[in-house]
Amino acid sequence: MTEPDGAHALGAPSFDLTLRPWIGVLRDDGAHDEVSLRQLFAQAGNLRRIVGDLPTQEFALLRLLLAIAHDALDGPRDLDEWHDLWADENCFDGVEAYLDVHRERFDMLHPTVPFFQTAGLRTAKGEMFSLNRLVADVPNGDPFFTSRMPTVERLTLAEAARWLVHAHAYDTSGIKSGAVGDERVKSGKVYPLGTGWAGTLGGVFVEGATLRETLLLNLIAADADALETAGSDRPAWRAQPCGPGGGERTPNGLLDLYTWQSRRVRLHYDADGVHGVVLGYGDPLTPRNLHRREPMTAWRRSPAQEKKLGRSPVYLPREHDPARTAWRGIAALVADRTDNGQGPEAPPYLRPGILEWIAELVTEQALPRGFLVRARLIGATYGTQQSVIDEVVDDDLAMPVVLLHRQDRTCARQAIGAAEDADLAVRALGDLATDLARAAGGEGEGARLAAREHAFAALENPYRTWLAALGDAEDPFERRRHWQRDAHRILSRLGNRLITAAGEAAWQGRTVTGPKGTHWLNTGLADTWFRTRLAKALGQAGTEAQPDPSVSTLPASDSTDPQQPPTDTKALA
Repeated sequence: MTEPDGAHALGAPSFDLTLRPWIGVLRDDGAHDEVSLRQLFAQAGNLRRIVGDLPTQEFALLRLLLAIAHDALDGPRDLDEWHDLWADENCFDGVEAYLDVHRERFDMLHPTVPFFQTAGLRTAKGEMFSLNRLVADVPNGDPFFTSRMPTVERLTLAEAARWLVHAHAYDTSGIKSGAVGDERVKSGKVYPLGTGWAGTLGGVFVEGATLRETLLLNLIAADADALETAGSDRPAWRAQPCGPGGGERTPNGLLDLYTWQSRRVRLHYDADGVHGVVLGYGDPLTPRNLHRREPMTAWRRSPAQEKKLGRSPVYLPREHDPARTAWRGIAALVADRTDNGQGPEAPPYLRPGILEWIAELVTEQALPRGFLVRARLIGATYGTQQSVIDEVVDDDLAMPVVLLHRQDRTCARQAIGAAEDADLAVRALGDLATDLARAAGGEGEGARLAAREHAFAALENPYRTWLAALGDAEDPFERRRHWQRDAHRILSRLGNRLITAAGEAAWQGRTVTGPKGTHWLNTGLADTWFRTRLAKALGQAGTEAQPDPSVSTLPASDSTDPQQPPTDTKALA
């Protein structure tokens, strides 16, 4: 493992991340490859995206690359400088010289400043631990769904480099081994201090057609409205090497947060690769009110924290819900303060700073209205006191940037409204499933959940297609009515299937008791209620579609409550 191009003493072991391939990429011809840092920036226009071992690894690596780009370019300082970069095909040429200057700090095996590690890190007993602690796709004690079962014996240096970056971003909490020199050690252990920084976020970034576009779209200008930076902001490789201990401090800005050293790590290696690790806590970070410094997550107000701290507002990262797909949560991505209707009061939610930056680009006409970007949503869901990763969220939503325009909010509000239409219409279908189950003498909750799941799945691709074309619409209000008609047609057909499958018992019906008293419920009445609720959910436009011969023609009631039967229930029965 001797490299003649090593950044330190000739003949010493070296793995130079600026020269050695270690980052997985997808090329524009669809081929998968691994590239070095130099190759990645030089070829970014011909690469589609980063490819990680897990989506969370992709997110962590992108943040590392953005820290390099920001620091190497010393900016962009403002919108004009960003626009010059966007227009320059060779905008990343300066990165090579930057990597030359800091090459020593990007050496995985450097004896005194190994990349993202603490030289000489050890426990009092000199222990070395399994790589299961480093590799996130091997849950401790639950290795049944991994190709590495039952343990990770070895990693190549390229693999270890990727997982090293990931550990600082997403490592689990729990009790960890205490390192010699760490004042937090009690009886050889350090007690839980939280996950890696990115693990607290509902990660969001913007993806372009190429990796070059992706890097530039996420390269926020220093004077951007969404950003607050201290003059001392710098990435981890320009700071003093970390010792074995750590402490809570305030991050200085993007470069600090993108390379936050939340762990202390030392890899054990030999000529065949990495075979062990020492991994402990580094610098913990409290996520309160960092919305002006951390742009890659949405934020929510925390009444509990406001009460506890006696101040307002207090914002915390808004984590992803694995059960809610990106299109259903579009309001969290595109709604701004004016859409929340809060007036001077601090809004309950803030969209990600990275999308505020895109809003600035489109509002200032640095990007055309119809330019399509893909909002990528990546995050980890932790379980058992954050000691394991239960689930990884990876979703995306292609949308025209006009949805983020600060002055022209018409398209954004119609996009949000269309998603709300879907929620109300799916609720109507869920109510139908419940009513049919009760009419047959069963319980309705399981039927409701299944119906809602099928309905959202059926609406997802039509909504995504509709959304991608919204930027070219001459009349966004008419496009909304088109969506309502499409949703009405799709859910009517799903309703018909439920009715057909309801069975003879539901057709005959039975007496049921509800909030408005006792009444007779059968398939015919459940169908009538469904048509009423669906029409209400989708407005008049939803009923303007051409008649579908498969749709029931039973008369609709005059109910105004989609959760309750019509007021003339007894007459209909």
